[in-house]
Amino acid sequence: MSQKKRQKPVVWVEQILLKMLPHQDEEEPASYRGSSGSCPGTVRKMPYLGSEDVVKELKKALCNPHIQADRLRYRNVIQRVIRYMTQGLDMSGVFMEMVKASATVDIVQKKLVYLYMCTYAPLKPDLALLAINTLCKDCSDPNPMVRGLALRSMCSLRMPGVQEYIQQPILNGLRDKASYVRRVAVLGCAKMHNLHGDSEVDGALVNELYSLLRDQDPIVVVNCLRSLEEILKQEGGIVINKPIAHHLLNRMSKLDQWGQAEVLNFLLRYQPRSEEELFDILNLLDSFLKSGSPGVVMGATKLFLILAKKFPHVQTDVLVRVKGPLLAACSSESRELCFVALCHVRQILHSLPGHFSSHYKKFFCSYSEPHYIKLQKVEVLCELVNDENVQQVLEELRGYCTDVSADFAQAAIFAIGSIARTYTDQCVQILTELLGLRQEHITTVVVQTFRDLVWLCPQCTEAVCQALPGCEENIQDSEGKQALIWLLGVHGERIPNAPYVLEDFVENVKSETFPAVKMELLTALLRLFLSRPAECQDMLGRLLYYCIEEEKDMAVRDRGLFYYRLLLVGIDEVKRILCSPKSDPTLGLLEDPAERPVNSWASDFNTLVPVYGKSRWATISKCHGAERCGPELPKTSSFAASGPLIPEENKERVQEVPDSGALMLVPNLQLTADYFEKTWLSLKVAHQQVLPWQGEFHPDTLQMALQVVNIQTIAMSRAGARPWKAYLSAQDDTGCLFLTELLWKPENSEMQISVKQNETRTETLKSFISVLETVIGTIEEIKS
Repeated sequence: MSQKKRQKPVVWVEQILLKMLPHQDEEEPASYRGSSGSCPGTVRKMPYLGSEDVVKELKKALCNPHIQADRLRYRNVIQRVIRYMTQGLDMSGVFMEMVKASATVDIVQKKLVYLYMCTYAPLKPDLALLAINTLCKDCSDPNPMVRGLALRSMCSLRMPGVQEYIQQPILNGLRDKASYVRRVAVLGCAKMHNLHGDSEVDGALVNELYSLLRDQDPIVVVNCLRSLEEILKQEGGIVINKPIAHHLLNRMSKLDQWGQAEVLNFLLRYQPRSEEELFDILNLLDSFLKSGSPGVVMGATKLFLILAKKFPHVQTDVLVRVKGPLLAACSSESRELCFVALCHVRQILHSLPGHFSSHYKKFFCSYSEPHYIKLQKVEVLCELVNDENVQQVLEELRGYCTDVSADFAQAAIFAIGSIARTYTDQCVQILTELLGLRQEHITTVVVQTFRDLVWLCPQCTEAVCQALPGCEENIQDSEGKQALIWLLGVHGERIPNAPYVLEDFVENVKSETFPAVKMELLTALLRLFLSRPAECQDMLGRLLYYCIEEEKDMAVRDRGLFYYRLLLVGIDEVKRILCSPKSDPTLGLLEDPAERPVNSWASDFNTLVPVYGKSRWATISKCHGAERCGPELPKTSSFAASGPLIPEENKERVQEVPDSGALMLVPNLQLTADYFEKTWLSLKVAHQQVLPWQGEFHPDTLQMALQVVNIQTIAMSRAGARPWKAYLSAQDDTGCLFLTELLWKPENSEMQISVKQNETRTETLKSFISVLETVIGTIEEIKS
């Protein structure tokens, strides 16, 4: 179980904007070898400056008749063009030559050329018409692979006026004899609809797609479902009626696992008309609960739970049957699959406590497992404890408490504390033994656990008070100090050295950096003064004097003044206010909620809600919705109008940002990495400031927010990098360019912002900084 801490996985697409090395068996061009200079702090070197020599060399090679006569040499030159294109070089200069290279019978060469065309067609719309003519011709080729490839490439062109060229090839493709062409044509319908934007839905096309749901090729059927869902998105998506539902159910066995999972998701929209039809459908789905694909099993399970919402015994029976596949997924070599399965196990345990108790050993942690999986398994173990396995589970958790990862060790201690609410004596004994190790991170968490235990389980107060003396020497962090001070204040009459331990805190109060510790010390010392006045009177006076006369934190000063004035009123009044109950076992009911019905979470099953939690997933979904709406914004949009990313509670604050509405940032700014690098090195910093940032950092959320306000990410460090850097660019409607560097230093809990400007405009710069501050501040609130 000795394993370094690993980061929890996150849904993350790395920016492919950083420099890549050339192929090993190919000599680098002179301009490639002689390039230098990069943005400071990026993980890898950014694309080199100047690619004119490379483009000239490749253009010459593509025009060379000797190379054209040799098929392999010609293909290798085209591969070099594609490789440099993916590395960030502007290869649009060879567009005409690449279009000519598409006139070949070589399928591989055609694929490479079509990839190039789709990439640069928006930048060369006039020349792209030549490419369209070539593609239209290939759509009539006798080879179905060529027809399908040409049709797919035509549908991938993102340029104005392309719709009129692709409509007829798509309609022809829908009736093509080759299934591969029909697959491509069906997906092309959705792409064509997206190119039309908000235009009306073509009813004839929708009917054609509905008829293709009965196509002999199963992949065509699944593609039809996806296309209809996209085309009819504004109308609520595809309608699943009884004939379609029964047809899909009968075709399920012929689909691959991806198609089955997709169809199961669409079948959630159909509600059977009678109980007889319901059980007929469940009988058809029964075999998919035994599928070898976890996705199919989870999809079938969710469909069972939704359809059988009026039959709790059927739901319970289904959850029992999927126990085996879930346990297998929890032991999978795929860490992502294992983590998601564990999250769903925890969800099931909310309704069926002890459902996996007989298999508790399956949730023991292995030393090679990443940190986030270990934490989930510990949480599951806490919910599986019963009279039969409590000793084995506690021994396993006890071993985790000395893990080399401090976070995992502390999580195991908290787990023991959670179990202690039911099995108090065994857990308190283990926690007391852990105090003997005198490790700071262990002692801190044990004391916090003791604080919660004496409140919820007053019967263990005596044992806790006997274990506390001496542990103050190994506590340094704020949470541990507050827990210890609270225990000494509330139960100090049972701890012989309680006043002397508090006296040490009073002596060092000037060097204490956490106001919460000082306020806890004030309350604890005043409580202890009521039971042991002779030992506490002098130090209480010194502490009150310091807090009132010297303390700079207003909260601590106000607390000190309040207690001073309360003492002036009289001891009886102090006792009436401060001597509250020392424990409340009834709060244990709040910690252990009643079993939740399956229907309360059935709709969230097989989604990301069990992974993120309901509230956080709602925020993420809102951000994704804003991202999808991004391309539909007008050509210039103000920050004030780009609000879908911002939660409702933060909209007022965003709208109150001074002058941010006057800044018009241009969407879809095309700025290459090498141009950014060259410009960045030539400009001076126009503005620099530091913003606070507490806790973990999620680059994908920040990047998503920046996209919504039309700020482009040029380069970004990997998630988890220390320190973390990002380079951003934006341009307003007057042509003023903003280049930004974000530098996050976790040790300082701050985000440093450096902005460079190609034109000196003070007011515009202030507006841009205001936009950037608001985005970062909003993401900080979402995170917390």
